[in-house]
Amino acid sequence: MTDFIPPAKPLIGDQERAAVDRVLRSGMVAQGPEVAAFESEFAAHFVEGRPVVAVNSGTAGLHLGLLASGVGPGDEVIVPSFTFAATGNSVALTGATPVFVDIEPETFTLDPAAVEAAVTERTKGIMPVHLYGHPARMRELAEVAQRHGVALYEDAAQAHGASLDGRPVGTFGTFAMFSLYPTKNMTSGEGGMIAAADEDIARRARLLRNQGMERQYENELIGFNARMTDIHAAIGRVQLTKVDAWTATRRQNAAFLDANLEGVTVPPVADGAVHVYHQYTVRVPEDRDGFVRALREEHAVGSGVYYPIPNHRLPSLAPYAPGLDLPETERAAREVVSLPVHPSLRAADLDRIVAAVAAVARAGA
Repeated sequence: MTDFIPPAKPLIGDQERAAVDRVLRSGMVAQGPEVAAFESEFAAHFVEGRPVVAVNSGTAGLHLGLLASGVGPGDEVIVPSFTFAATGNSVALTGATPVFVDIEPETFTLDPAAVEAAVTERTKGIMPVHLYGHPARMRELAEVAQRHGVALYEDAAQAHGASLDGRPVGTFGTFAMFSLYPTKNMTSGEGGMIAAADEDIARRARLLRNQGMERQYENELIGFNARMTDIHAAIGRVQLTKVDAWTATRRQNAAFLDANLEGVTVPPVADGAVHVYHQYTVRVPEDRDGFVRALREEHAVGSGVYYPIPNHRLPSLAPYAPGLDLPETERAAREVVSLPVHPSLRAADLDRIVAAVAAVARAGA
């Protein structure tokens, strides 16, 4: 029987288990010294030393980052519809209105022209997603934000280590969020990181994650329990020592697929961009779902479809977007397939993926 090639594979080994055991033996398992060390190390590694606040999920990172940046009722935040629902959810949870706009087709990220057309007097900020590990069009989006006097935020959930013109994602906006969910390029088991542009925003985020208090029983504002545990931070600290090598392997795997895949449209990379390939996403214009099924059933090659239902058509978020037409978003939702690119792939696996894609494409799925 041919072994199944999974679309993603979290890498958690003996070092991570030893780190967890070390924390358990210490007796300090809630937010403590491991979290503080993880924040410092993550900041130095990914965001040029910006203040970083660890929280218990990526969604909490978006929510608290927006609140700490002053987003609330009456505001609008422009977001893509072609992304995970957490992006729009986080805006709605602040009491603000998510305004969905279209993507540009090459990078699957916010179309700056569409963003500009959507700015109103209520627009508080623009929140692009660095989707699949490719940086959004930050040059153009920063110009739009500056022209209209609105803020720029970053959903960098999938983009640890990505950059544009030598500048790392997470350093462009008022705040940025990185997810540490198990399938991301690195994980803490679950969690998120808020990278703030200044210490004031970071302090508000710290208050918000901890019931609104910096010192026990001295609650300064209404907050949440969104703390990261030392157990999760210990896992993340180990993963931080490995993520660069994993990213290099992802990029090597992507280069092999770029050079050898036939019958699909491979993902382009914008000038000046470093893509970290959280997902390797191709387009299949005809019968995408049949293509996915044939890869799995006939060739034992897994794949993922992210995201088949755009946010503006989800029952939860559709009320924010009545009658909205986003043609590039709809086309992407029909055509995208993410092929395995994770660092556990062997050379033989990559050869099998290439052969399977060619066979299915020739057969017309």
